[in-house]
Amino acid sequence: MTALLVHQAAELPEPPGAHEPPEAPGAAPERPARAVVMTMGALHEGHAALVRAARAEVGPHGQVVVTVFVNPLQFGPGEDLDRYPRTLDADVLLAGKEGADVVYAPSADEVYPGGEPQVRVSAGPMGERLEGAFRPGHFDGVLTVVAKLLHLTRPDMALYGQKDAQQLALITRMVRDLNFPVRILGVPTVREPDGLALSSRNVYLSAPERRTALALSRALFAARAAAGAAGTPSEALTAAQSVLHDAGALTPPLELDYAALVDPADFTPVTDAMARTPQDPDGTPQKPDGTPLKDGTAHETVLAVAARVGATRLIDNVRLTFGGAR
Repeated sequence: MTALLVHQAAELPEPPGAHEPPEAPGAAPERPARAVVMTMGALHEGHAALVRAARAEVGPHGQVVVTVFVNPLQFGPGEDLDRYPRTLDADVLLAGKEGADVVYAPSADEVYPGGEPQVRVSAGPMGERLEGAFRPGHFDGVLTVVAKLLHLTRPDMALYGQKDAQQLALITRMVRDLNFPVRILGVPTVREPDGLALSSRNVYLSAPERRTALALSRALFAARAAAGAAGTPSEALTAAQSVLHDAGALTPPLELDYAALVDPADFTPVTDAMARTPQDPDGTPQKPDGTPLKDGTAHETVLAVAARVGATRLIDNVRLTFGGAR
C-alpha cells in the first residue's frame, strides 16, 4: 500500500470507516482504532517491525500513522542533530510497504509554534538515571515531544521499541501519571544477523567500528546466559562487564558509558538481595513487606548498556529474569 504524506495534524484523515453505520440495527457504532509509531526518520527494519505490530493491533479497518520528526529538544550540545540522517522519501515508501496508512512529517513550527516551548514535561528522577545522567535534559525533550505528538495525532495506542528501554519506561509512566487516554505498547528489539541492535545511527559505523560495536550485544548475551544458568544479578552483570572490558582494548576501542542492571519500572539498580525472594520461617516466599508470594516468583530486570565507538554512541539492553521458574 502507499502511505499518504501529510505535514499538518489538520490533514490527518479519519480512520477508514469511522463514519460508517453499525452493522446491527440499534448497535453502537464501533470506531476504528488509530495506532501511532513515532520516529525520527531514517527508517529501518526495527521501525518496520513497529509498523507491522501496529497494523496487527488495529486490524485491517484501523489506521496506522507513522510520525517523522527530528526533535531538536532531545539533542544536547555537540550531539548529532545536524548530521542525523533524513530520508523522508524512502521513509514514506517503507512505511507504506509495511502497512502504514499515513506518514505525518510535521515541521518544527508545527510542533513548536513560536519556537522552543517555555513549558516542558519533566522526566523526574527516572530521567536523571543512566541515559539521563550522560545526556542531561534528554528525556525532558523526549517526553515533551511525545506529549505534543500524542495530542496532535490523538491515537488509541502508541508503539515504541524496547531497544530504548528507559524511554519506553518513562513514556509509560508519563501516560499513567498525566492521564493520557492512550495505550502504550513495547515491541521487541530487532537485531542484525550478527546481533547488533538496529539503529539509525548504525550507518555512521565503519567496518572496524562495527566489529567493535558487536561487543554490546555479546555482553548482553553473556549476561543472559549467566542468568539462565541460575546465576545471580551480580554474576550476570560481571559476565557482561568482562566482555565490555575486553572490547576496550580493541581497535578502535569501545568507550563504555555504563552497564547497569536495573528495575524496568523505575531504572533503579537491582542487587542480589533485591532479586532474592525472602522466606518466612516456614519457608513461604515473601514480598519485601512480608506478605506471602506464590512459589516460583520471578524478578524481571533490564541490563542496559551504552558506549561510544569512534564518534557514534550506541545503546542496547536485554531483559533478564532472576528467581522463579526458568
